[in-house]
Amino acid sequence: MNEDQTSLGDIFRRLIRNTGPISFTQYMGESNARYYAARDPLGTQGDFVTAPEISQMFGELIGLWLADMWIKAGRSEDVAYVELGPGRGTLAKDALRSAKKYGLEPEVHFVEASPALRELQMRSVPEARWHHDLSTVPHDIPLLLVANEFLDALPVRQLVRTAEGWRERMVGLDERDRFIPVSGGQAMDAAVPVAWRDANQGTILETCPGAAAIIYEITGRLEAQGGAALIIDYGHAELREGSTLQAVRAHQKVNPFSEPGTADLTALVDFETLARIAQSREIKWLGTMPQGDWLRALGIEMRTEALARRAPQYMQDLQAQRDRLIADDQMGQLFKVMGLAASDWPDGVGFAREG
Repeated sequence: MNEDQTSLGDIFRRLIRNTGPISFTQYMGESNARYYAARDPLGTQGDFVTAPEISQMFGELIGLWLADMWIKAGRSEDVAYVELGPGRGTLAKDALRSAKKYGLEPEVHFVEASPALRELQMRSVPEARWHHDLSTVPHDIPLLLVANEFLDALPVRQLVRTAEGWRERMVGLDERDRFIPVSGGQAMDAAVPVAWRDANQGTILETCPGAAAIIYEITGRLEAQGGAALIIDYGHAELREGSTLQAVRAHQKVNPFSEPGTADLTALVDFETLARIAQSREIKWLGTMPQGDWLRALGIEMRTEALARRAPQYMQDLQAQRDRLIADDQMGQLFKVMGLAASDWPDGVGFAREG
């Protein structure tokens, strides 16, 4: 382990000794900032694999969905493709290639903070423009926005029901100087949804202020500029209790409280809260669907067959890729796709919108 990897743990320990426990938000946020700053975490040689790296079909179908929305909305001449956390640029490359077949050739804007990943993205999509956040993305043209496995890495806040009431769950130290979860001293009952106020002692709820703020900003942009968005991540369609914090290194789950900054920390996305935020704005919440159902509706099974006919020697590989994306016991149910659109844009294929 090098000095940079150990220093974050040392910083946290000094801070906790001097000022007391720190929030989960600070622990997770600073850990992931350190983790992503200097590495490519993706692929078989990295720590985890995302859907675009599993199969080109994932990005291609997203590109077709965006092109379909753009065509039905009137083929605006000026439009921007915006991706939050675009990884290696694989999804964008596949989506843009697919969309181009239908005349959609948008400006490309990436929101990416990692210098290491920006270098990789530049090789895949050299025409892209890079931003640290959405504030510098164009404000005067419709947006076609994609966020795939972006929200799950944003820091969460945890609340726990104690004998004294709801308290924030913090990160402290045990007698052996190891990081452990502890309860804070400040009453947090007002921050808990009314339906959960009288939950059993020990109940844990997670919130993600960063995800809420981003969805609020995205929906405000769609309201003002027009366009559509796909938010794809692993999570629950309804708020559930329990800590979902996990750490992954070399494709294996590891203790999230050991060696901060050396593993990818994630938590399941609360799509119920995000949908409620979207519905508070003057835009369309198209629905939140399991990834498997959504990809089937877009024709992934037919696309698999077409590719297999073209290259029969890869048939088994293609079928395995498809199954990993849509099977209920793999990514099909755990991962969700939430669709958003401006009020005067069409409803999107693959969603069963309520109301």
